[in-house]
Amino acid sequence: MRVIAGIYKGRTLNTLPGLEIRPTSDRLRETLFNILAPYIVDANFLDICAGSAAVGIEALSRGASHSTFIESSRKALKIIDKNITYCEIPKEQVDILSTDAIIGLKQLTKNNCFFDIIYFDPPYQSNIYLPVLKYLGNNNLVKSNSIIIVEHHSKSPLPEIIGVLNCYRVLKQGETQLCFYKIIL
Repeated sequence: MRVIAGIYKGRTLNTLPGLEIRPTSDRLRETLFNILAPYIVDANFLDICAGSAAVGIEALSRGASHSTFIESSRKALKIIDKNITYCEIPKEQVDILSTDAIIGLKQLTKNNCFFDIIYFDPPYQSNIYLPVLKYLGNNNLVKSNSIIIVEHHSKSPLPEIIGVLNCYRVLKQGETQLCFYKIIL
């Protein structure tokens, strides 16, 4: 797994062996960031269930101003620290929350954080998809023009509308699907 483009291009990122952490493939990340290209520069990026932090690091590499990572696995947190250090990313450009997704989102809400782009990629068999999306749609973490991307297994579809969030684009690549959500105005 490597950083695909930008200032950290070509750097090989570490990940955990086995299937405990399923990193977003290089091919899917490249497709994702081709779509996000008009929005990424100076964006405040949130990577929920960050795993190896590859998506948030790719965002920084391509010009995002800041990435926040939420991850609960202690093993994955060590990998995140290792990848950030290896890429020599300035500490002021990252925040790492060592907690589960909902608790992390509540902390960010309490601290009045706002995000331009949110990437959410829990384990495919997880039961937190809907609670996290409902939370995002009912709190102040997103702005009216924020983009929320959810990676999930294509055989486990997500609702088109969740609260104030509307899925406006779906991208399928193999067994993986990305749903792009925005706030319904």
